[in-house]
Amino acid sequence: MRLSASFGAAMASTLAVCGLHMKGRGSLSKCLQKVDTFLHRTIGTNVVAVKEEREGCKSLYGVQAERQEQAERSVLISCHSRTNEKNFLKYLSRHGDINKYFFYESYGMYAVVEFANRESLASLLEEAAIPSTSHESMVPFKSRLLTLRNLGSADVPNQQSGQQCQPQTTIPINELIQRLAREETIEQQITSLTDVYQLTEENSRLRFLVCSLLKDIAAAYFPECTINPFGSSVNGFGKLGCDLDMFLDVDDISGRNAKMPKSGLWLEYQMKRASSERAVTQSLLSVIGDCVDQFGPGCVGVQKILNARCPLVRFAHQPSGFQCDLTANNRVAMKSTELLYLYGELDPRVRHLVFTVRCWARAHGITSSIPGAWITNFSLTVMVLFFLQRRSPPIIPTLDHLRDLADPRDKSVIEGNDCTFVSDFSKIQLLSNTETLEKLLCEFFEFYSTFAFNRMSISIRKGKEQNKPEVAPLHIQNPFETSLNVSKNVNATQLDRFVALCQESSWLLQQSDTNTPRGGNAEKATTPWGLATLLMPSQVAGIKGRKKRRREPASERIKSLLESLKNTNQHKKS
Repeated sequence: MRLSASFGAAMASTLAVCGLHMKGRGSLSKCLQKVDTFLHRTIGTNVVAVKEEREGCKSLYGVQAERQEQAERSVLISCHSRTNEKNFLKYLSRHGDINKYFFYESYGMYAVVEFANRESLASLLEEAAIPSTSHESMVPFKSRLLTLRNLGSADVPNQQSGQQCQPQTTIPINELIQRLAREETIEQQITSLTDVYQLTEENSRLRFLVCSLLKDIAAAYFPECTINPFGSSVNGFGKLGCDLDMFLDVDDISGRNAKMPKSGLWLEYQMKRASSERAVTQSLLSVIGDCVDQFGPGCVGVQKILNARCPLVRFAHQPSGFQCDLTANNRVAMKSTELLYLYGELDPRVRHLVFTVRCWARAHGITSSIPGAWITNFSLTVMVLFFLQRRSPPIIPTLDHLRDLADPRDKSVIEGNDCTFVSDFSKIQLLSNTETLEKLLCEFFEFYSTFAFNRMSISIRKGKEQNKPEVAPLHIQNPFETSLNVSKNVNATQLDRFVALCQESSWLLQQSDTNTPRGGNAEKATTPWGLATLLMPSQVAGIKGRKKRRREPASERIKSLLESLKNTNQHKKS
């Protein structure tokens, strides 16, 4: 899937005021970009200014509300690959001002168009024709997924679109390694990797639009329901191409939490033949799943996985290219999303380190998109957060401390679990830790290469090691459902590989041959070093015991790989 960077330079003054430059890879909120740039330049020199920037950040709910409002005024249009952009805008502008738009590719060319008001969108939908057919099974469901035909092609033959589309999946690992090799410091390598991997502004908008389109279907049953993305799509740690997790919320329907009146009217409001709240969730998702399968435009491969611990409906949304999971009654996951977002907003080093460690883990097969005995991205993120809590002084506070800072409005108890923590950034006072990203990355690997996994559990609620409450190779306490181990699936072999790779990576970052840039001629300028070296293939595999780990092979491995790259470059030049 690829996206265009077209944002209407030819639009009216309203668009000029609201225009947003989208060529760069932005994070979820504008404030993060400001904090990131500022702290990258001045870390350790002006803590007060950084605090002021942080306090100006929006809460996750503020970001979600803004994105939802944009999505409600947006439409998704399938168009010809040679559609003339000027004609396209002229045609749509007849219905009203356009705030933003962009093109992308996913099984064809698509455009996301956000109008300035909902009246314009309603005018567009009113004009849209329903395909005529004699087939009796045709259902005239009016969605905001439209097809535009015969508007006029681009003037230049074989021209794909008015603007070149940008890739919306992560670049191949070999290309990333070469890119990182051209940076001048490990600090720059880490920030460059984050820029490449994090969700773009366009991709974030598209995710909220897909949720909004799905809500149009669910609203046939629950007119006031909402569908929100959660997890990696909004917590700030999402990688381009990650799945879209969605939460169907019916609890905010008007009157749901109102007190029963002594007199007057109330709704007949019940689920027939439901034995439990889980049964209600299963029935709700079953009905919505059938509707998505039968009538959801662009939704294919619908699976109703209702007997899972968390029932869900899984499908692929072809127009966006997203693999989607729809759940309901999954509020603990929503609170986890909010917590990770908060931690990422507190200090930009948090997100940089998480992106780097996740990329490193995927490059070496520590994590996988296929369910199994691997460490999950969530577990890995918690491990990074725990490490940052263990710094001296700590970079981020413990969850218990965030709970102590909460006021009554923040109180949240879900299924008996205390999910309370502060939402006001201004109440969180951070200690002055000025460690560089390079130091933190090296110390992360050193920390976990010597961690007592056989005896200790990881807990970001307490921010310190605890005795393991159960026999499991890796024990990471669920931040909210504290009796659960989020890494229960990890077996001893996978944990041993993780430890061995941490030992190797820590060793590599301490070697002068691999932790300094290759200056000089063009050939050496692309020779992997620093972080790029850590992403190269490793010989660590099938480790059965940590005592058998030896560091010497790493040196030979690096020498061999560097020599191979050198020979390849020479061959290309000849």
